[in-house]
Amino acid sequence: MTDVSFKADRIKALDKSGMLTLLLGMDEQLIKAGEIGARFKAKGISAAGIKNIVFTGLGGSAIGADLIRSYTAAEIDVPITVNRNYTLPGFVGKDTLVFVSSYSGNTEETLSAYTKAREKKARMAAISSGGRLEELAIKQGVPFIKIPSGLPPRCALGYSFIPPMLALCGLGLIKDKKKDIGEAARTLKEIKGKLSPEGPERENTAKKIASFIYRRFPIIYGSNDYIDVVVTRWRGQLAENGKHLASSHIFPEMNHNEIVGWDFPAELMDDFAVIFLRDRGDHKRVARRMDITRDILKEKKIKVIEVASRGEGLLSRMLSLIYIGDMASFYLAVLNGVDPTPVERVSYLKKELAKE
Repeated sequence: MTDVSFKADRIKALDKSGMLTLLLGMDEQLIKAGEIGARFKAKGISAAGIKNIVFTGLGGSAIGADLIRSYTAAEIDVPITVNRNYTLPGFVGKDTLVFVSSYSGNTEETLSAYTKAREKKARMAAISSGGRLEELAIKQGVPFIKIPSGLPPRCALGYSFIPPMLALCGLGLIKDKKKDIGEAARTLKEIKGKLSPEGPERENTAKKIASFIYRRFPIIYGSNDYIDVVVTRWRGQLAENGKHLASSHIFPEMNHNEIVGWDFPAELMDDFAVIFLRDRGDHKRVARRMDITRDILKEKKIKVIEVASRGEGLLSRMLSLIYIGDMASFYLAVLNGVDPTPVERVSYLKKELAKE
């Protein structure tokens, strides 16, 4: 590919709903989300005796919960589970803190889980931009975090992630994260220029990745320490923005099964493109496993690219990789000749389910 593929007029013609502006604005969203989180008071919720935390949501509303789970894993004293279902785990009870997250406020699986949490008498908080979830939370006295509306849920990551994380800070379950959020916002602002359409492809990591996986089947690998959620985000964004199927796995688990599968179907091997997401915080043995696996794949002539995180703190590094992946998914949509915003099959599914 060349920069001709990413010309401004082509991008403007395809990006009818302004996805590019939303993606580039993540640094600003982090700051706004921090302000919303700072204002929230978890009235009526006591941290005393909490044995577990459950976040329930789907899609873009759940990925923020995954970020909290992964980012705080080494710090928080109680386990965090991310639930993507109509039901809740059997362990949920009065000693469970349940965060109910639905960007629209109308996600049917999440509303069902909300009802289950009430039945189980869990401690609860809710977050949405409105909808039925807001109505129920206000009516039933459940602490509620209101976030801005009008965005595709996948473009509201900062809003679905930071306010509930700051709520955990307010409850004393994790340390204050305001400085980390500020640093992450600055890191994204610093790399924004190189990821924007004006940045030439030879210096634009996101464009390079899009060109690398164009007309190929991408497989995304990363470590189980912190980067697992980033891998999930990349796969989801390539699908929703790029309309492009991808697969993913994490280390070290990948070395105990999937690594053996890199033989067949032999006739498809030329069509795969492997992306390794790397972070200096990866466990040293995992990093070594990734090196060996990369070399094995290269010996088989598999196309491989590595993408390194940016920034100093852990949150900055995690979000920088997400930012790069988000932008790569946008440029992939441009190469695929599609508008990145519409998710027509998701809309169709909701309409069909609403008939029942």
